Amino acid sequence: MSGEAIDRRRVTLTFDNGPTPGVTDKVLEVLAAHRTPATFFVVGTQLQQPGGLALARRAVAEGHRIGHHTATHALQLGAAEDPEAAVAAEITAIEHDIDALAGTSETEGERLFRPNAAGGVLDKRVFSPQAVRYLRQHRYTCVLWNCLPRDWENTTSWVDRALADVARTDWSVVVVHDMDTGAMDRLPAFLDGLAAMDVEIVPEFPDSCLPIKEGRLQHSLAHLTSGDG
Repeated sequence: MSGEAIDRRRVTLTFDNGPTPGVTDKVLEVLAAHRTPATFFVVGTQLQQPGGLALARRAVAEGHRIGHHTATHALQLGAAEDPEAAVAAEITAIEHDIDALAGTSETEGERLFRPNAAGGVLDKRVFSPQAVRYLRQHRYTCVLWNCLPRDWENTTSWVDRALADVARTDWSVVVVHDMDTGAMDRLPAFLDGLAAMDVEIVPEFPDSCLPIKEGRLQHSLAHLTSGDG
């Protein structure tokens, strides 16, 4: 997947759509107990909620990574009537806030961005040509996924689905959500399941899930980009 031989199955754990007070704090406690690294792809409106920014800062202090998951999670970049305005509203608007949290910039660190795929559907609504251009020009790494157990719908059975996905994939990028659905009550069971499978949980991402890496296009995004993108 990333060009190197993989002797042991790997998993990269990511959380989307938070931080959520009352949920993300419990997630952090579980991760600490299991000594598990993760990346939190945060939404700007969630950071603005009482306690949201403090939770994101805590995640960083405890060794986790922070990524940009749009300002509002309400508009898909490839479905916007005004693509340039969407880039400004959904990416640029909270860029400096995410950089401040993650310790990144255009010249330092790795800026992580995950697009809004509206229920995980990877189609031409995900990006616009303007968004791809912006992400490349501003040296972002775009992080997609290959394991989406739909925990927001299957709040208990998502664990079995995720473990089954992991069992057949050399390197899984798992997406779950630190939202108030009750699904994260099953996070300890998922981590115990991974431990039983003897997988290695890592903070890095396989190249196969990184169509843009530090501004460089690694894979075609034509199937995910509106118009002629």
